Amino acid sequence: MKLQVTQENLSRALGTVVRVANTRNTLPILANILIKTSNNRLSVAATNLDIAITHYIGAKVSQEGSVTVPARLMQDFVSSLPDGVIELDLEETKLHITTDQYKSVVNGIAADDFPVMPTIVDGKTWQINSLALKKGLQQVIMAASSDESRPVLTGLYLQTTNNGLYMAATDSYRLAEKNLGSNQQEIQLLIPVTAMQDLLRIVSDYEGDVSVTHDDQQVLFKVGDVDLIARLINGKYPDYRKLIPSAFSTKVDIKRADLLNITKVSSLFARESAGSITIKVDESTGTISIHSIASQLGENTATADGKVTGSGTITLNSRYLLDALHAISGEEVAFCFNGKLEPILIKDAKTNDYIHIIMPLKS
Repeated sequence: MKLQVTQENLSRALGTVVRVANTRNTLPILANILIKTSNNRLSVAATNLDIAITHYIGAKVSQEGSVTVPARLMQDFVSSLPDGVIELDLEETKLHITTDQYKSVVNGIAADDFPVMPTIVDGKTWQINSLALKKGLQQVIMAASSDESRPVLTGLYLQTTNNGLYMAATDSYRLAEKNLGSNQQEIQLLIPVTAMQDLLRIVSDYEGDVSVTHDDQQVLFKVGDVDLIARLINGKYPDYRKLIPSAFSTKVDIKRADLLNITKVSSLFARESAGSITIKVDESTGTISIHSIASQLGENTATADGKVTGSGTITLNSRYLLDALHAISGEEVAFCFNGKLEPILIKDAKTNDYIHIIMPLKS
């Protein structure tokens, strides 16, 4: 293998894939990345056997070839080089890296020992706008569970209902659902949240359509010059729609900034009690107030005005409420609930494309 590539392009490609390379895996080669030439382009790839990412970049290839090299060393080294052209020259398994000022050799491992990068042969393919996908991921990811004992809840659920594509996540304490727009396909995919975190990172700087291809076992996202492929989670996702109440006895329409501010202040006094805050809605005064107690430090009550229907009290985890408020972009939110033991729903007061459900704490 012999080629020339710009430092900027190679550094960007390494940054895209290196997080997937797993230094803690029992297979040492998974801490390496695969560098390979194909059709006068250079591909940089990494996998942890559940997720694989490949980034293609333009290169001036004079001799085809492939090798695997340590991921972290390669990224740190290339990112430290000055702008300009880098020459890569492979001799057996030693990768010679040359610039105007540097001459280095990285000891690699033969590409034959690297796991075969997964592919999807006969799958369904559809498109989604990258901005809609990015927004949906930002609003939903935080609600997924990290508890490996319930693997189904560690995924993001993509499904079509009534020709609409929905993305949902829940850890059983809270639930987030986003309508990503219309889609005529029949889709039911349960994708690891770790893969979707990588996808969010990749899609954040991309404008255009993202191509999605999937079969019964894997899903492939094509984002410009980057391919991310992930193994789907086996299992049936809970019928979360049953959790969403259809009507509410207590509802507050309030400026998002106002509710965010009184929640932030109250959360400071809720650290001792695992974030527990008590929210009181009073129709007679048209206010919502949040009370929190820190036995050693004191207590706090913060109040804001809103458009109130009905009265009631409910106890929540302040961190979950803050996460929900940060996920909503509108100026005004609707805060709705029934009894103090039933879930609350929070959404943009003017649209229905995103909802966030939080289960109450026992006060």
